[in-house]
Amino acid sequence: MSRIGKHPVAIPAGVEVAIDGSTVTVKGPKGELTRTFQPLINIAREGDEIIVTRPNDSREAKSLHGLTRTLIANMVEGVHTGFSKKLQLVGVGYRAALKGKDLEMQLGYSHPVLVEAPENITFEVPSQTEIIVTGPSKEQVGQVAANIRKWRKPEPYKGKGIRYDGERIRRKLGKAAKGD
Repeated sequence: MSRIGKHPVAIPAGVEVAIDGSTVTVKGPKGELTRTFQPLINIAREGDEIIVTRPNDSREAKSLHGLTRTLIANMVEGVHTGFSKKLQLVGVGYRAALKGKDLEMQLGYSHPVLVEAPENITFEVPSQTEIIVTGPSKEQVGQVAANIRKWRKPEPYKGKGIRYDGERIRRKLGKAAKGD
């Protein structure tokens, strides 16, 4: 039995869950998410909980059991509280600002970089060197944050670039440390 898959997903107050075969729709104060899962896994609602079960112990069913339960739990948490990723800009002249709903960054290029906000995603810029990406979908928030980071990955010599909050960059010494 899957250790993760056997735990039920609690449905908090203010969240509506609709299960139609293998399609799950979750509505809450932060938005609405819909996802279609493999029909091999059984998804059922019992009171204020969602139960995920598998019909047999085949290799595919075992691998999908915990995954399905985790994805449903992330959907419920996302529409109830939401997810966020914090990014930091490190480097001289690197800064970010909001331009309407979109994000405008100065990253050392000859032009500003404009990142358009996808549907259900919002950007916050508490200071010029911090960006917070928020939204109901954990997958989408992570992907948008990764796309922003891709513009200037942290480099190992000076540590300049866009990094996740709390990310440690392994620094290299460079030419000065060359041994003869």
